[in-house]
Amino acid sequence: MGTTPRIAVAAFFTECNHFSTPGVSYADFEATELHRGEAVLKAPTGAVGGMLAVLRERGASAVPLLVASAVCGGPVVADAYRRIKGELLERLAAALPVEGVLLSLHGSMTIEDVGDPEGDLLTAVRALVGERVPIVASLDHHAHVTREMVEQADGLVAWETYPHRDTDNTGRRAASLLLDTAAGRVRPVMALAKAPVIVSGVHGHTDGPGPFADVMRLAKSFEKLPGVVSTAAFLVHPYLDLPDMGGGGLVITDGDKKLAVELATRLADAYWKRRFGLEPEVFTPAEAIRRGAAIEGGPILLVETADCCGGGAAGDSVHTLRALLDAKVQEPSLVPVVDPEAAARCHDAGAGTEVSLELGHKLDPAWGKPLGVRGKVLRLSDGDFVYSGGIWAGMHKSMGPTAVLEIGSVRVLIMSKPTYDWKDEQFRSVGLDAASSKFVVVKNPMNFRFAYAGLSKAAFILDTPGPTPATLKHVAFRRLRRPYFPADSEIFGLSFSEYVHESACGLGR
Repeated sequence: MGTTPRIAVAAFFTECNHFSTPGVSYADFEATELHRGEAVLKAPTGAVGGMLAVLRERGASAVPLLVASAVCGGPVVADAYRRIKGELLERLAAALPVEGVLLSLHGSMTIEDVGDPEGDLLTAVRALVGERVPIVASLDHHAHVTREMVEQADGLVAWETYPHRDTDNTGRRAASLLLDTAAGRVRPVMALAKAPVIVSGVHGHTDGPGPFADVMRLAKSFEKLPGVVSTAAFLVHPYLDLPDMGGGGLVITDGDKKLAVELATRLADAYWKRRFGLEPEVFTPAEAIRRGAAIEGGPILLVETADCCGGGAAGDSVHTLRALLDAKVQEPSLVPVVDPEAAARCHDAGAGTEVSLELGHKLDPAWGKPLGVRGKVLRLSDGDFVYSGGIWAGMHKSMGPTAVLEIGSVRVLIMSKPTYDWKDEQFRSVGLDAASSKFVVVKNPMNFRFAYAGLSKAAFILDTPGPTPATLKHVAFRRLRRPYFPADSEIFGLSFSEYVHESACGLGR
């Protein structure tokens, strides 16, 4: 490797859901994040930002290709995937030769006709650069890691926190591993072991006590062992429908295949043994409201995980709104819903006007019927807000034309576009205050723990129809075959699936 190694950098990032109808289009990438060439070098945060920082610090030259990311949804439209993949590969081919390739990926993207696009992309990159050029990718720890991904990359590193806040550091770790590999200081051997456990993220937090926190801490403790380069624990995104899904661990050692396999298998076993703790207790909306009403004060969180935009749902469910209205709740309450048609009606009517609407279940009508409501348009907004933390900290995002509709004591935040819920930025951007509310409907299975820490009096995980349910017990998978937990609580003769790959980089140096 020369004195100034040239490292190609790119990102192709979204999370998909096979049970959600709206697919992710090219326009969705354009609306979220699609940067090319020199614009990539301006990435301030996230995995790419961390990668670029390490390359600068260690005297390497970044060769920017492109960064493409989009809000979660159904499978990416095939044409959009091929268009972005094709441009990424064209830019890489034009940049050759390079001494390494850094990719920021998710690991749970899927395409209309490609089950494992990350593996497909890594294979295409490998074909361009050859066997001796190292490729390292960063992943979300909800990645569905496949044999092809392990075999085509020299290193896979994953986020370590949930709620997510370490994307920058993960990018740094990826860049350091790549530079060490390219320089011949490390010869990576990577082993992945998975257990057939398919659970939601409700108990997937990595801070404090908890089943997945235990597995993550075990994984990170292995990094103190001689010869261990990197470890990862995976809580697979459960709303894909693909063969060989599961969670577990990935270990990279410096040339020690036996140790990598042993430690990865120990992580898969630890994950399997904690499977019952990963399953949440769930309530109907009516039962949760009854229980919440008996608790003094608020806010009481009604966690409608089945409609999580961050997991690929449309955000258009009104199941919990219906239950609040049926219960004739008198205390102030907040409910979010994505309904561009209703938002437009409110904007046309104007603030202070009474309107009648058919609300919800229009973007993904498979999960319910619109709810007829009448209320007062309390406030209108362009929907712009800024994330205060998480993977998009400091970034400006938009819900599109937005309205606050007052229906008795309930205030409904009607958005035109789905956005990721990190904290309560969307509510606050239109002057809605969760602290003074009795009930607050939240639709992220994890981030409510952070957003309302020290504020909420209780949280109830709801069992409602939708593409991102809190439990996978009754989901009708077609490609994922049994046995798997929680459909099967015991699996006799279980053996953890293992993939092992030894890097060719550094050989002969």
